Amino acid sequence: MLSTQQIELIQTSFAQVKPVADVAATLFYDRLFTLDPALRPMFRGDMAEQGRKLMTMLAVVVNGLPRLEMLVPAVEDLGRRHGRYGVQDSHYDTVGAALLWTLEQGLGAGFTPDVREAWTAAYTVLASVMKRASAAQSAAA
Repeated sequence: MLSTQQIELIQTSFAQVKPVADVAATLFYDRLFTLDPALRPMFRGDMAEQGRKLMTMLAVVVNGLPRLEMLVPAVEDLGRRHGRYGVQDSHYDTVGAALLWTLEQGLGAGFTPDVREAWTAAYTVLASVMKRASAAQSAAA
């Protein structure tokens, strides 16, 4: 579980990224496709729109962290959808690396070890929920 301090660090740091959300989304996807070019074909639509969806989803998650149990059903649904898109468990590690790199670029010196640890903890929890939901869907199919 996330501590109150970790949630505050995530929310404060995300508030600093929100004003440059479009740039952050572009950095994220550029980094993601640099880390694993094989992921690029999974994204067929308008990447600007995809970036807006990413930042909206992140905002919902960041705002919902104090009530994580209420977020779980939506995160599970997201995991099931990603499973249908062909997302594999290993892709979550690549996405996590791209997310942390993007935050580091956007926050600069504000991306302290404590901020990194908080984001890593939150991403680990949420990615685990998504992977379990995707695996359960695959097993049921």
